Amino acid sequence: MAVVAGADFGTLSVRVTLLDSERGRLGTAVANYPLHRRREDPDFATQSHVDQMSALVKATREVVEQTGVRGEDVLAMALDTTGSSVVMVDATLQPLDDYYLWCDHRAHEEAQQITAKAHEMKLEAIEWCGGVYSHEWGWAKVLHWLRHADEAKRSRFATALEHCDMVAATLTGVKTPERIKRSVCAMGHKWMWNPKWGGLPSEDFLVAVDPLLRGVRDKIGGEYLTSNHIYGGLSEEWAAELGLRPGIPIPVGAFDAHWDALGAGCSEGDVVNVVGTSTCIIAMARETKLVPGVCGVVPGSVNPELTGIEAGLSAVGDIFESIARRAGTQVKELAKGLESYKAGQTGLLRMSWDNGDRTVLVNPELGGVTLGWNLVHTAQDELFAAIEGTAFHTRIVLERMAEYGVPVERVINGGGVPQNNAVLNQVYADVLNKTVLVPDGTPTSLGSAIFAFVAAGVFPSVEEAQRKLCLPFKTFTPAPKAVECYEQLYKLYRKLYFALGSREAEAVALGDVLPELRRIAREARGDA
Repeated sequence: MAVVAGADFGTLSVRVTLLDSERGRLGTAVANYPLHRRREDPDFATQSHVDQMSALVKATREVVEQTGVRGEDVLAMALDTTGSSVVMVDATLQPLDDYYLWCDHRAHEEAQQITAKAHEMKLEAIEWCGGVYSHEWGWAKVLHWLRHADEAKRSRFATALEHCDMVAATLTGVKTPERIKRSVCAMGHKWMWNPKWGGLPSEDFLVAVDPLLRGVRDKIGGEYLTSNHIYGGLSEEWAAELGLRPGIPIPVGAFDAHWDALGAGCSEGDVVNVVGTSTCIIAMARETKLVPGVCGVVPGSVNPELTGIEAGLSAVGDIFESIARRAGTQVKELAKGLESYKAGQTGLLRMSWDNGDRTVLVNPELGGVTLGWNLVHTAQDELFAAIEGTAFHTRIVLERMAEYGVPVERVINGGGVPQNNAVLNQVYADVLNKTVLVPDGTPTSLGSAIFAFVAAGVFPSVEEAQRKLCLPFKTFTPAPKAVECYEQLYKLYRKLYFALGSREAEAVALGDVLPELRRIAREARGDA
Protein backbone atom coordinates (compact mmCIF):
# COMPACT_ATOMS: atom_id res chain seq x y z
CA MET A 1 0.00 0.00 0.00
CA ALA A 2 1.30 3.46 -0.97
CA VAL A 3 -0.67 6.50 0.21
CA VAL A 4 -0.23 10.14 -0.83
CA ALA A 5 -2.07 13.40 -0.19
CA GLY A 6 -3.39 15.67 -2.92
CA ALA A 7 -4.41 19.23 -2.00
CA ASP A 8 -6.59 21.36 -4.23
CA PHE A 9 -6.98 25.04 -3.27
CA GLY A 10 -10.15 26.56 -4.72
CA THR A 11 -11.64 30.04 -4.44
CA LEU A 12 -13.45 29.36 -1.15
CA SER A 13 -11.94 26.17 0.27
CA VAL A 14 -9.13 23.64 0.17
CA ARG A 15 -9.85 19.98 -0.50
CA VAL A 16 -7.35 17.37 0.72
CA THR A 17 -7.66 13.82 -0.56
CA LEU A 18 -5.77 10.68 0.47
CA LEU A 19 -5.28 8.16 -2.32
CA ASP A 20 -3.92 4.64 -2.28
CA SER A 21 -1.93 3.39 -5.28
CA GLU A 22 -4.11 0.26 -5.47
CA ARG A 23 -7.49 1.24 -4.02
CA GLY A 24 -7.71 4.82 -5.28
CA ARG A 25 -9.50 7.51 -3.27
CA LEU A 26 -9.61 6.74 0.46
CA GLY A 27 -11.26 9.92 1.64
CA THR A 28 -11.55 13.69 1.21
CA ALA A 29 -11.90 16.57 3.66
CA VAL A 30 -12.73 20.19 2.87
CA ALA A 31 -11.99 23.31 4.93
CA ASN A 32 -13.26 26.79 4.05
CA TYR A 33 -11.56 30.18 4.19
CA PRO A 34 -13.03 33.66 3.70
CA LEU A 35 -12.95 35.60 0.45
CA HIS A 36 -12.66 39.32 1.14
CA ARG A 37 -14.90 41.51 -1.04
CA ARG A 38 -15.84 45.20 -0.85
CA ARG A 39 -19.28 46.48 -1.75
CA GLU A 40 -17.79 49.82 -2.84
CA ASP A 41 -15.30 48.04 -5.15
CA PRO A 42 -16.75 44.99 -6.92
CA ASP A 43 -13.35 44.26 -8.54
CA PHE A 44 -11.74 43.66 -5.12
CA ALA A 45 -11.11 40.00 -4.17
CA THR A 46 -8.38 39.02 -1.70
CA GLN A 47 -7.51 36.17 0.61
CA SER A 48 -5.21 35.63 3.56
CA HIS A 49 -2.26 33.25 3.32
CA VAL A 50 -2.66 32.49 7.04
CA ASP A 51 -6.32 31.58 6.55
CA GLN A 52 -5.46 29.28 3.66
CA MET A 53 -2.67 27.48 5.55
CA SER A 54 -4.91 27.07 8.60
CA ALA A 55 -7.54 25.48 6.36
CA LEU A 56 -4.91 23.15 4.87
CA VAL A 57 -3.99 21.98 8.38
CA LYS A 58 -7.63 21.44 9.30
CA ALA A 59 -8.48 19.47 6.13
CA THR A 60 -5.33 17.36 6.28
CA ARG A 61 -5.84 16.36 9.91
CA GLU A 62 -9.52 15.67 9.25
CA VAL A 63 -8.92 13.37 6.27
CA VAL A 64 -6.19 11.46 8.15
CA GLU A 65 -8.58 10.90 11.04
CA GLN A 66 -11.50 10.09 8.75
CA THR A 67 -9.60 7.40 6.82
CA GLY A 68 -7.67 5.90 9.71
CA VAL A 69 -4.42 6.30 7.78
CA ARG A 70 -1.42 7.07 9.96
CA GLY A 71 0.04 10.45 9.07
CA GLU A 72 3.55 8.97 9.08
CA ASP A 73 2.48 6.58 6.29
CA VAL A 74 1.67 9.39 3.80
CA LEU A 75 4.57 9.31 1.33
CA ALA A 76 4.19 12.67 -0.45
CA MET A 77 1.95 15.70 -0.74
CA ALA A 78 1.25 17.75 -3.89
CA LEU A 79 -0.85 20.86 -4.32
CA ASP A 80 -2.59 22.88 -6.98
CA THR A 81 -4.18 26.30 -6.64
CA THR A 82 -6.19 28.93 -8.43
CA GLY A 83 -4.30 31.38 -10.62
CA SER A 84 -3.21 33.93 -11.23
CA SER A 85 -3.43 34.50 -7.47
CA VAL A 86 -0.49 36.65 -6.44
CA VAL A 87 1.03 37.68 -3.09
CA MET A 88 3.74 40.30 -2.54
CA VAL A 89 6.30 39.30 0.10
CA ASP A 90 9.32 40.69 1.95
CA ALA A 91 12.85 39.32 2.15
CA THR A 92 11.73 36.55 4.55
CA LEU A 93 8.77 35.61 2.31
CA GLN A 94 6.27 37.10 4.74
CA PRO A 95 3.20 38.52 2.95
CA LEU A 96 3.07 42.31 2.68
CA ASP A 97 -0.63 42.09 1.87
CA ASP A 98 -3.25 39.45 1.15
CA TYR A 99 -3.34 37.59 -2.15
CA TYR A 100 -4.73 39.34 -5.18
CA LEU A 101 -7.01 36.40 -5.94
CA TRP A 102 -7.54 35.23 -9.53
CA CYS A 103 -10.96 36.92 -9.53
CA ASP A 104 -9.56 40.26 -8.32
CA HIS A 105 -10.12 42.50 -11.34
CA ARG A 106 -8.68 45.80 -10.10
CA ALA A 107 -5.76 45.79 -12.55
CA HIS A 108 -7.80 46.70 -15.67
CA GLU A 109 -5.77 49.81 -16.47
CA GLU A 110 -2.45 48.09 -15.86
CA ALA A 111 -3.38 45.19 -18.16
CA GLN A 112 -4.45 47.57 -20.93
CA GLN A 113 -1.16 49.46 -20.65
CA ILE A 114 0.86 46.23 -20.75
CA THR A 115 -1.06 45.12 -23.83
CA ALA A 116 -0.67 48.44 -25.64
CA LYS A 117 3.06 48.70 -24.91
CA ALA A 118 3.65 45.07 -25.90
CA HIS A 119 2.12 45.67 -29.33
CA GLU A 120 3.93 48.99 -29.71
CA MET A 121 7.28 47.34 -28.95
CA LYS A 122 6.36 44.19 -30.92
CA LEU A 123 6.89 41.96 -27.89
CA GLU A 124 6.61 38.37 -29.10
CA ALA A 125 5.26 37.20 -25.75
CA ILE A 126 1.94 39.03 -26.20
CA GLU A 127 1.07 36.89 -29.23
CA TRP A 128 1.57 33.72 -27.19
CA CYS A 129 -1.03 34.74 -24.62
CA GLY A 130 -3.83 35.58 -27.02
CA GLY A 131 -2.74 39.09 -28.02
CA VAL A 132 -4.24 40.69 -24.89
CA TYR A 133 -2.72 40.70 -21.41
CA SER A 134 -5.36 40.02 -18.76
CA HIS A 135 -6.14 42.00 -15.63
CA GLU A 136 -6.28 38.60 -13.88
CA TRP A 137 -2.57 37.93 -14.50
CA GLY A 138 0.64 38.46 -12.57
CA TRP A 139 2.37 41.49 -14.08
CA ALA A 140 -0.83 43.55 -14.04
CA LYS A 141 -1.41 42.72 -10.37
CA VAL A 142 2.16 43.51 -9.35
CA LEU A 143 1.97 46.88 -11.09
CA HIS A 144 -1.40 47.68 -9.52
CA TRP A 145 0.03 46.84 -6.08
CA LEU A 146 3.13 48.98 -6.64
CA ARG A 147 0.95 51.92 -7.65
CA HIS A 148 -1.31 51.65 -4.60
CA ALA A 149 0.94 50.39 -1.77
CA ASP A 150 2.49 52.92 0.57
CA GLU A 151 6.20 53.68 0.39
CA ALA A 152 6.96 51.61 3.50
CA LYS A 153 5.53 48.47 1.92
CA ARG A 154 7.11 49.15 -1.47
CA SER A 155 10.52 49.51 0.19
CA ARG A 156 10.12 46.02 1.74
CA PHE A 157 8.98 44.35 -1.49
CA ALA A 158 11.33 41.45 -2.26
CA THR A 159 9.34 39.41 -4.77
CA ALA A 160 5.88 38.29 -5.85
CA LEU A 161 4.71 34.70 -5.75
CA GLU A 162 1.94 32.72 -7.36
CA HIS A 163 -0.23 30.93 -4.80
CA CYS A 164 1.06 27.45 -5.74
CA ASP A 165 4.67 28.56 -5.29
CA MET A 166 3.98 30.39 -2.02
CA VAL A 167 2.30 27.35 -0.44
CA ALA A 168 5.12 25.02 -1.57
CA ALA A 169 7.74 27.45 -0.20
CA THR A 170 5.90 27.66 3.11
CA LEU A 171 5.54 23.89 3.49
CA THR A 172 9.19 23.24 2.66
CA GLY A 173 10.59 25.95 4.95
CA VAL A 174 11.91 28.23 2.20
CA LYS A 175 12.31 31.70 3.71
CA THR A 176 14.48 33.62 1.22
CA PRO A 177 13.89 34.65 -2.42
CA GLU A 178 17.15 32.98 -3.49
CA ARG A 179 15.71 29.52 -2.73
CA ILE A 180 12.39 30.00 -4.52
CA LYS A 181 11.27 27.59 -7.20
CA ARG A 182 8.57 28.65 -9.63
CA SER A 183 5.92 26.69 -11.48
CA VAL A 184 6.34 26.70 -15.25
CA CYS A 185 2.57 26.25 -15.43
CA ALA A 186 1.87 29.44 -13.48
CA MET A 187 4.64 31.59 -14.92
CA GLY A 188 4.22 30.45 -18.50
CA HIS A 189 0.48 31.02 -18.73
CA LYS A 190 0.18 34.20 -16.63
CA TRP A 191 3.57 35.99 -16.58
CA MET A 192 4.64 35.77 -20.25
CA TRP A 193 7.54 33.46 -19.32
CA ASN A 194 8.84 31.12 -22.01
CA PRO A 195 12.28 29.65 -22.76
CA LYS A 196 11.66 30.63 -26.40
CA TRP A 197 12.62 34.24 -25.63
CA GLY A 198 14.87 33.58 -22.66
CA GLY A 199 12.30 33.68 -19.88
CA LEU A 200 10.44 36.79 -18.70
CA PRO A 201 9.81 39.95 -20.77
CA SER A 202 12.83 42.25 -20.87
CA GLU A 203 13.66 44.96 -18.35
CA ASP A 204 13.41 47.55 -21.14
CA PHE A 205 9.83 46.52 -21.87
CA LEU A 206 8.74 46.49 -18.24
CA VAL A 207 10.26 49.91 -17.52
CA ALA A 208 8.60 51.26 -20.66
CA VAL A 209 5.23 50.16 -19.23
CA ASP A 210 5.95 51.95 -15.94
CA PRO A 211 9.24 52.95 -14.24
CA LEU A 212 7.83 51.45 -11.02
CA LEU A 213 8.66 48.05 -12.56
CA ARG A 214 12.39 48.87 -12.68
CA GLY A 215 14.29 46.01 -11.04
CA VAL A 216 11.19 43.86 -10.51
CA ARG A 217 12.18 41.42 -13.26
CA ASP A 218 15.32 40.48 -11.34
CA LYS A 219 13.22 39.94 -8.22
CA ILE A 220 11.00 37.38 -10.01
CA GLY A 221 13.92 34.97 -9.87
CA GLY A 222 14.50 31.39 -8.84
CA GLU A 223 14.36 28.09 -10.70
CA TYR A 224 11.52 27.66 -13.20
CA LEU A 225 10.49 24.01 -13.12
CA THR A 226 7.83 21.59 -14.31
CA SER A 227 5.89 19.58 -11.74
CA ASN A 228 7.96 16.41 -12.09
CA HIS A 229 10.60 18.26 -10.04
CA ILE A 230 10.67 18.32 -6.25
CA TYR A 231 10.23 21.70 -4.56
CA GLY A 232 11.60 20.33 -1.30
CA GLY A 233 10.86 18.18 1.71
CA LEU A 234 8.09 18.92 4.20
CA SER A 235 9.62 20.97 7.01
CA GLU A 236 9.64 19.86 10.66
CA GLU A 237 7.38 22.79 11.55
CA TRP A 238 4.71 22.02 8.98
CA ALA A 239 4.94 18.27 9.44
CA ALA A 240 3.97 18.84 13.07
CA GLU A 241 1.13 21.15 12.03
CA LEU A 242 -0.28 18.75 9.43
CA GLY A 243 0.33 15.54 11.35
CA LEU A 244 2.53 14.11 8.59
CA ARG A 245 6.10 12.83 8.47
CA PRO A 246 8.83 15.48 7.99
CA GLY A 247 10.90 15.29 4.83
CA ILE A 248 8.26 13.81 2.53
CA PRO A 249 8.59 15.27 -1.00
CA ILE A 250 6.52 18.25 -2.13
CA PRO A 251 6.66 18.60 -5.93
CA VAL A 252 6.51 21.93 -7.74
CA GLY A 253 2.83 22.93 -7.89
CA ALA A 254 0.56 24.11 -10.69
CA PHE A 255 -2.88 25.51 -11.43
CA ASP A 256 -5.98 23.55 -10.51
CA ALA A 257 -7.48 23.33 -14.01
CA HIS A 258 -4.26 21.98 -15.53
CA TRP A 259 -3.95 19.20 -12.98
CA ASP A 260 -7.72 18.61 -13.08
CA ALA A 261 -7.27 17.89 -16.79
CA LEU A 262 -4.68 15.21 -16.03
CA GLY A 263 -6.91 13.82 -13.28
CA ALA A 264 -9.74 13.62 -15.81
CA GLY A 265 -7.57 11.43 -18.04
CA CYS A 266 -6.15 13.96 -20.50
CA SER A 267 -3.41 12.70 -22.79
CA GLU A 268 -1.98 13.86 -26.11
CA GLY A 269 -4.84 14.38 -28.57
CA ASP A 270 -7.43 15.04 -25.86
CA VAL A 271 -9.14 18.29 -24.98
CA VAL A 272 -10.54 18.67 -21.46
CA ASN A 273 -13.22 21.23 -20.74
CA VAL A 274 -12.87 21.90 -17.01
CA VAL A 275 -16.36 23.31 -16.57
CA GLY A 276 -17.12 25.19 -13.37
CA THR A 277 -17.95 28.83 -12.71
CA SER A 278 -15.93 29.43 -15.86
CA THR A 279 -14.43 26.91 -18.26
CA CYS A 280 -10.73 26.25 -18.62
CA ILE A 281 -10.02 24.34 -21.82
CA ILE A 282 -6.80 22.32 -21.63
CA ALA A 283 -5.09 20.43 -24.43
CA MET A 284 -1.63 18.97 -25.00
CA ALA A 285 0.48 18.65 -28.12
CA ARG A 286 3.87 17.26 -29.08
CA GLU A 287 4.87 20.47 -30.90
CA THR A 288 4.91 24.04 -29.58
CA LYS A 289 3.04 26.30 -32.02
CA LEU A 290 1.42 29.69 -31.67
CA VAL A 291 -2.39 29.57 -31.55
CA PRO A 292 -3.84 33.09 -32.00
CA GLY A 293 -6.45 34.07 -29.43
CA VAL A 294 -5.47 31.34 -26.96
CA CYS A 295 -4.44 32.20 -23.37
CA GLY A 296 -1.15 30.39 -23.46
CA VAL A 297 1.02 27.75 -25.17
CA VAL A 298 3.66 26.59 -22.70
CA PRO A 299 6.03 23.60 -22.85
CA GLY A 300 5.62 21.33 -19.82
CA SER A 301 2.76 23.23 -18.20
CA VAL A 302 0.40 20.24 -17.91
CA ASN A 303 2.31 17.04 -18.64
CA PRO A 304 6.03 17.86 -18.29
CA GLU A 305 6.78 15.96 -21.50
CA LEU A 306 4.29 17.84 -23.71
CA THR A 307 3.25 21.39 -24.54
CA GLY A 308 0.22 22.61 -22.63
CA ILE A 309 -2.40 24.74 -24.37
CA GLU A 310 -4.88 26.75 -22.29
CA ALA A 311 -8.03 28.48 -23.48
CA GLY A 312 -11.42 29.00 -21.93
CA LEU A 313 -14.74 30.75 -21.40
CA SER A 314 -14.87 33.59 -18.88
CA ALA A 315 -18.19 32.45 -17.43
CA VAL A 316 -20.26 29.26 -17.60
CA GLY A 317 -21.63 28.14 -14.24
CA ASP A 318 -21.67 31.83 -13.26
CA ILE A 319 -24.05 32.50 -16.17
CA PHE A 320 -26.35 29.70 -15.10
CA GLU A 321 -26.31 31.04 -11.54
CA SER A 322 -27.10 34.58 -12.69
CA ILE A 323 -30.10 33.40 -14.73
CA ALA A 324 -31.46 31.47 -11.74
CA ARG A 325 -30.79 34.38 -9.38
CA ARG A 326 -32.75 36.80 -11.57
CA ALA A 327 -35.59 34.27 -11.59
CA GLY A 328 -35.51 34.05 -7.79
CA THR A 329 -34.53 30.39 -7.68
CA GLN A 330 -31.59 27.97 -7.74
CA VAL A 331 -30.00 26.41 -10.83
CA LYS A 332 -30.89 22.93 -9.59
CA GLU A 333 -34.57 23.86 -9.44
CA LEU A 334 -34.60 25.78 -12.70
CA ALA A 335 -32.91 22.88 -14.50
CA LYS A 336 -35.68 20.40 -13.66
CA GLY A 337 -37.30 19.42 -16.94
CA LEU A 338 -34.47 20.53 -19.23
CA GLU A 339 -33.97 16.93 -20.31
CA SER A 340 -37.21 17.23 -22.32
CA TYR A 341 -35.92 20.20 -24.35
CA LYS A 342 -35.00 19.63 -27.98
CA ALA A 343 -32.11 21.24 -29.80
CA GLY A 344 -33.01 24.77 -30.91
CA GLN A 345 -36.60 24.62 -29.66
CA THR A 346 -36.42 27.83 -27.62
CA GLY A 347 -35.74 30.09 -30.59
CA LEU A 348 -33.11 31.85 -28.44
CA LEU A 349 -29.45 32.27 -29.29
CA ARG A 350 -27.30 33.30 -26.35
CA MET A 351 -23.75 34.68 -26.56
CA SER A 352 -21.77 33.64 -23.45
CA TRP A 353 -20.01 36.99 -22.92
CA ASP A 354 -21.47 37.91 -19.53
CA ASN A 355 -17.95 38.20 -18.10
CA GLY A 356 -16.22 39.09 -21.36
CA ASP A 357 -14.50 36.80 -23.85
CA ARG A 358 -11.37 34.88 -22.79
CA THR A 359 -10.88 33.01 -26.07
CA VAL A 360 -10.84 33.56 -29.16
CA LEU A 361 -11.59 37.29 -29.26
CA VAL A 362 -9.86 37.95 -25.92
CA ASN A 363 -12.09 40.94 -25.24
CA PRO A 364 -13.05 41.66 -21.61
CA GLU A 365 -15.36 44.52 -22.64
CA LEU A 366 -18.07 42.31 -24.13
CA GLY A 367 -21.40 41.56 -22.42
CA GLY A 368 -24.01 38.84 -22.62
CA VAL A 369 -26.43 38.93 -25.56
CA THR A 370 -29.61 36.90 -26.03
CA LEU A 371 -31.47 37.08 -29.31
CA GLY A 372 -34.94 35.84 -30.23
CA TRP A 373 -37.01 36.78 -27.15
CA ASN A 374 -40.80 36.69 -27.38
CA LEU A 375 -43.49 37.39 -24.79
CA VAL A 376 -43.79 33.84 -23.47
CA HIS A 377 -40.16 32.86 -23.04
CA THR A 378 -39.17 31.72 -19.55
CA ALA A 379 -36.02 31.72 -17.43
CA GLN A 380 -35.79 27.99 -18.08
CA ASP A 381 -35.72 28.67 -21.83
CA GLU A 382 -32.84 31.07 -21.26
CA LEU A 383 -30.98 28.51 -19.15
CA PHE A 384 -31.19 25.94 -21.93
CA ALA A 385 -30.10 28.55 -24.49
CA ALA A 386 -27.16 29.44 -22.22
CA ILE A 387 -26.06 25.81 -22.14
CA GLU A 388 -26.25 25.74 -25.93
CA GLY A 389 -24.37 29.05 -26.14
CA THR A 390 -21.47 27.85 -24.00
CA ALA A 391 -21.27 24.74 -26.19
CA PHE A 392 -21.15 26.89 -29.35
CA HIS A 393 -18.41 29.05 -27.84
CA THR A 394 -16.47 25.91 -26.90
CA ARG A 395 -16.72 24.77 -30.52
CA ILE A 396 -15.31 28.15 -31.65
CA VAL A 397 -12.31 27.52 -29.39
CA LEU A 398 -11.75 23.90 -30.44
CA GLU A 399 -11.94 24.82 -34.12
CA ARG A 400 -9.30 27.52 -33.56
CA MET A 401 -7.03 25.00 -31.84
CA ALA A 402 -7.48 22.44 -34.61
CA GLU A 403 -6.84 25.11 -37.26
CA TYR A 404 -3.37 25.66 -35.78
CA GLY A 405 -2.41 22.03 -35.42
CA VAL A 406 -3.60 21.12 -31.93
CA PRO A 407 -5.00 17.57 -32.06
CA VAL A 408 -8.65 17.37 -30.92
CA GLU A 409 -9.36 13.65 -31.00
CA ARG A 410 -11.24 13.10 -27.73
CA VAL A 411 -13.34 15.59 -25.75
CA ILE A 412 -13.53 15.14 -21.98
CA ASN A 413 -15.85 17.24 -19.81
CA GLY A 414 -14.19 17.61 -16.42
CA GLY A 415 -14.83 19.97 -13.52
CA GLY A 416 -17.80 20.14 -11.19
CA VAL A 417 -20.67 21.09 -13.50
CA PRO A 418 -20.57 18.04 -15.85
CA GLN A 419 -20.72 15.70 -12.85
CA ASN A 420 -24.25 16.91 -12.13
CA ASN A 421 -25.57 18.03 -15.51
CA ALA A 422 -26.26 15.31 -18.07
CA VAL A 423 -28.16 17.80 -20.24
CA LEU A 424 -25.04 19.93 -20.64
CA ASN A 425 -22.93 16.91 -21.60
CA GLN A 426 -25.45 15.79 -24.24
CA VAL A 427 -25.76 19.30 -25.69
CA TYR A 428 -21.97 19.53 -25.93
CA ALA A 429 -21.83 16.17 -27.73
CA ASP A 430 -24.50 17.32 -30.18
CA VAL A 431 -23.00 20.77 -30.80
CA LEU A 432 -19.43 19.48 -31.20
CA ASN A 433 -20.61 16.39 -33.09
CA LYS A 434 -18.15 14.38 -31.04
CA THR A 435 -18.52 11.80 -28.31
CA VAL A 436 -18.10 13.52 -24.96
CA LEU A 437 -16.50 11.58 -22.11
CA VAL A 438 -17.19 12.42 -18.47
CA PRO A 439 -15.27 10.86 -15.54
CA ASP A 440 -17.59 8.53 -13.66
CA GLY A 441 -16.86 9.97 -10.24
CA THR A 442 -15.11 13.00 -8.80
CA PRO A 443 -11.72 13.66 -10.47
CA THR A 444 -10.83 16.65 -8.25
CA SER A 445 -7.48 16.11 -6.47
CA LEU A 446 -6.55 13.21 -8.76
CA GLY A 447 -4.16 15.49 -10.63
CA SER A 448 -2.33 16.48 -7.46
CA ALA A 449 -2.26 12.83 -6.38
CA ILE A 450 -0.68 11.86 -9.71
CA PHE A 451 2.25 14.20 -9.10
CA ALA A 452 2.49 13.15 -5.46
CA PHE A 453 2.84 9.51 -6.52
CA VAL A 454 5.48 10.43 -9.11
CA ALA A 455 7.33 12.49 -6.48
CA ALA A 456 7.26 9.53 -4.08
CA GLY A 457 8.64 7.20 -6.78
CA VAL A 458 5.54 4.99 -6.70
CA PHE A 459 4.92 5.52 -10.43
CA PRO A 460 7.70 6.34 -12.90
CA SER A 461 5.65 8.78 -15.00
CA VAL A 462 2.47 10.81 -15.18
CA GLU A 463 1.05 8.39 -17.75
CA GLU A 464 1.63 5.36 -15.53
CA ALA A 465 -0.08 7.09 -12.62
CA GLN A 466 -3.01 8.09 -14.86
CA ARG A 467 -3.48 4.52 -16.06
CA LYS A 468 -3.78 3.35 -12.47
CA LEU A 469 -5.75 6.21 -10.91
CA CYS A 470 -8.03 7.85 -13.48
CA LEU A 471 -11.71 6.99 -13.43
CA PRO A 472 -13.73 5.19 -16.12
CA PHE A 473 -15.88 7.39 -18.36
CA LYS A 474 -19.56 7.93 -18.90
CA THR A 475 -20.19 8.41 -22.61
CA PHE A 476 -22.47 10.92 -24.34
CA THR A 477 -22.93 10.20 -28.05
CA PRO A 478 -24.14 12.77 -30.61
CA ALA A 479 -27.81 12.44 -31.61
CA PRO A 480 -28.06 12.84 -35.43
CA LYS A 481 -31.23 14.97 -35.42
CA ALA A 482 -29.81 17.35 -32.79
CA VAL A 483 -26.50 17.53 -34.66
CA GLU A 484 -28.34 18.60 -37.82
CA CYS A 485 -30.20 21.34 -35.95
CA TYR A 486 -27.08 22.61 -34.19
CA GLU A 487 -25.15 22.81 -37.46
CA GLN A 488 -27.70 25.43 -38.58
CA LEU A 489 -27.63 27.29 -35.28
CA TYR A 490 -23.83 27.24 -35.11
CA LYS A 491 -23.55 29.08 -38.42
CA LEU A 492 -25.68 31.87 -36.94
CA TYR A 493 -23.70 31.84 -33.67
CA ARG A 494 -20.36 31.99 -35.48
CA LYS A 495 -21.53 34.88 -37.64
CA LEU A 496 -22.70 36.83 -34.57
CA TYR A 497 -19.60 35.93 -32.55
CA PHE A 498 -17.20 37.59 -34.96
CA ALA A 499 -19.56 40.38 -36.13
CA LEU A 500 -20.52 41.62 -32.65
CA GLY A 501 -17.39 40.72 -30.75
CA SER A 502 -14.80 42.98 -32.34
CA ARG A 503 -14.71 46.72 -32.99
CA GLU A 504 -12.69 46.02 -36.16
CA ALA A 505 -15.18 43.50 -37.59
CA GLU A 506 -16.37 44.15 -41.12
CA ALA A 507 -20.05 44.94 -41.55
CA VAL A 508 -22.09 41.74 -41.83
CA ALA A 509 -25.75 41.48 -42.77
CA LEU A 510 -27.59 40.08 -39.75
CA GLY A 511 -31.16 40.39 -40.96
CA ASP A 512 -31.50 36.64 -41.41
CA VAL A 513 -30.64 35.73 -37.81
CA LEU A 514 -33.99 36.28 -36.06
CA PRO A 515 -36.15 34.76 -38.84
CA GLU A 516 -33.82 31.75 -38.93
CA LEU A 517 -34.09 31.29 -35.17
CA ARG A 518 -37.89 31.26 -35.46
CA ARG A 519 -37.81 28.77 -38.33
CA ILE A 520 -35.41 26.42 -36.52
CA ALA A 521 -37.52 26.62 -33.36
CA ARG A 522 -40.72 25.76 -35.27
CA GLU A 523 -39.07 22.76 -36.84
CA ALA A 524 -37.65 21.64 -33.47
CA ARG A 525 -41.13 21.80 -31.94
CA GLY A 526 -42.59 19.89 -34.87
CA ASP A 527 -44.68 22.88 -36.02
CA ALA A 528 -43.20 23.28 -39.48
